[in-house]
Amino acid sequence: MIPVILSGGAGTRLWPVSRRAFPKPFMRLPDGDSLLGLALQRALAVMEGEEVITVTSADYRFLTQDEYVRSSDRRFVSRLLLEPAGRNTAPAIVLAALDVQARYGDAAQLLVLPADHLIADVDSFARDVAKARTLAAAGHLVTFGIQPTAPETGFGYIRAGASLDGGFVIDAFVEKPDLATAERYLAAGNYTWNAGMFCFSAGALLAAAAKACPDVLTAAQACIAASPEQGDVVLFDKASFLAQPDISIDYAVMERATHRAVVPARFDWSDIGSWNALGDLVAPDADGNRVQGEAIVVDGAGNFIQTEGRLVAAVGVKDVVIVDAGDAVLVADRHQVQAVRHVVDTLRQRSHYAAQHHLTVHRPWGSYTVLEDAKDCKVKRLTVKPGGVLSLQRHQRRSEHWTVVDGTAKVRIGDEEILLQRNQSTYIPMNTLHRLENPTDRDVHLIETQCGDYFGEDDIERLEDVYGRC
Repeated sequence: MIPVILSGGAGTRLWPVSRRAFPKPFMRLPDGDSLLGLALQRALAVMEGEEVITVTSADYRFLTQDEYVRSSDRRFVSRLLLEPAGRNTAPAIVLAALDVQARYGDAAQLLVLPADHLIADVDSFARDVAKARTLAAAGHLVTFGIQPTAPETGFGYIRAGASLDGGFVIDAFVEKPDLATAERYLAAGNYTWNAGMFCFSAGALLAAAAKACPDVLTAAQACIAASPEQGDVVLFDKASFLAQPDISIDYAVMERATHRAVVPARFDWSDIGSWNALGDLVAPDADGNRVQGEAIVVDGAGNFIQTEGRLVAAVGVKDVVIVDAGDAVLVADRHQVQAVRHVVDTLRQRSHYAAQHHLTVHRPWGSYTVLEDAKDCKVKRLTVKPGGVLSLQRHQRRSEHWTVVDGTAKVRIGDEEILLQRNQSTYIPMNTLHRLENPTDRDVHLIETQCGDYFGEDDIERLEDVYGRC
């Protein structure tokens, strides 16, 4: 069995922490883990072989690799299937199934796991996966149904039918209901939430796709044929990838398939779909306030406050969510948190950077944080990870000063190479080739001061880049 982690989506309901360039799967939970890291740990706990497949955006390739290194010391093969643009779950899963079938055959099983779910009880999860594998070996397309705890209107539902070994036949998938219908489902007892987790053999899934959605299968086959493979990384060809239908696996396959089953989950589950759900992970005080970071609450109750560095003080407020992400602050009624996505819509309409980027921007070599952005200068703090190498580049409209504050950096300026230690600096004139790398086994931190009349990322002329960005 090969775990397939689906890592995508914008996570707009968790703005301002989740943004397009650093979305929900990479967010830090109160305990310091990320949702993607926890998904990897679940996958490693149940897989039989040594391979985990991740389907994600090409933009998140290096973020994903760094997160996996951070999240597990276990050696495993990380195979990345990289999407050049956003698409739905049917193309992602069918492409993964074709990849597995080509290398392991029809009988190889896939365990499909969204990267943004939280499951605390891994032992119960493993037991339910074992049940799903038995059903998948018998030819079923298996999904996991979450036992409803409330008449939730934000999820689709699965209606269970006849009993099977470890699960039930799926009678029907039903759309997100209104409140009255959700209450009936809860009372009936044979409805579960559709969590988007699946287990099936590659052959069974592809055979079902051939009958239910041949256009999806044909387009995926063409995409696989046109896509280059570099070791354990497949970058899907953009033109053939975009030719695939934008449709979910539920609509494309599961709702039309014949041999399908549901395993009622015995584990606690959350999709962390709002700030309320994230706040539930923080222990409340006597007044029901949940605080992550440095905050003071006076005469307030039922609030959730998360701050990254700055002190937040709240006086006389109740049932409010306050999230300070450093460059943006969210204040919302706890009962209106699902509307946070409309803030992101407005930011996108205004082409505001905060819809996509944080002040801290991640790059393959590490990250940088903007400390000041003025008309005539821009100041950044750079962190270059061990072995990280900036591209060989030059700028037409700015010069740069680099000052190392911690570590040792190897710097090329023109034809000269130097080593910079802590508290040493250098100057890079306009239109001069330069590069910086970290030749050590610890992070290098430096301050970059840019001087000129334009500081956009498009004033970077790359001549060489070890990450393929030229």
